[in-house]
Amino acid sequence: MSDYDFVLSSGKSVPVIITTRRGLRNITLRPKTLPVCEIHISKPWLTPTSAALRFLEQKRSWCERIFASVPAKAKVSDGDVIEFLGKKVLIKHNPARRANEFIECDDGSCVLVVGGTYDMLERRVRDFIKSEFLSTVKQIIKTTPKDFWPSRVAVRDTSSRWGSCSTSGTISFSWRLAFAPVDVMRYVVMHELAHTKHMDHSPAFWKQVSDLYGFGVERAKRWLNQHGAELHKYF
Repeated sequence: MSDYDFVLSSGKSVPVIITTRRGLRNITLRPKTLPVCEIHISKPWLTPTSAALRFLEQKRSWCERIFASVPAKAKVSDGDVIEFLGKKVLIKHNPARRANEFIECDDGSCVLVVGGTYDMLERRVRDFIKSEFLSTVKQIIKTTPKDFWPSRVAVRDTSSRWGSCSTSGTISFSWRLAFAPVDVMRYVVMHELAHTKHMDHSPAFWKQVSDLYGFGVERAKRWLNQHGAELHKYF
């Protein structure tokens, strides 16, 4: 829960979360735009909250520019065509159905028939994509030597990391990679698998990524750096 709201000139309210940290010398300000818009302020132990809020107001122009650049979330509706996992999929709502049905047509087009009430349409589409993404990631992993296979694969909705590899053997991925080109998604998978051998970003690590991925690894990496924010367009 936020402590305060920062009202933009557009009228939109952005939650402000203030934390106190021992050993901190200055007030730090961190606007977040993904997956939700928030402003995080850290302040020294003896600095009053009023001083932190005054500092935020002094940085208003900077914050306004950051939040003005955030693209609006696109709502998924009946009849929309969205692209995920390399396929363009028509969304069709059928309230008479209880479960989803994914149809791949002979002409290469795809249809996702979504059952249930209309107010649950977006949630059902999102859950379907997450499930398909996890299955696809596991299939990609199986194309690599077994000694790279993690003990567990998890799906997250993170804003700052596309993937992570823990020392316990669990590899996690942001399910929003489903909206990226398949070769880009494969790059992130290989990136995290390489961490099972090198828990750093040393030259040996990057060589391992390249060996696992093959030709085109730099192109995939560059696409993610340039277009990563677009993967948060929906939901």
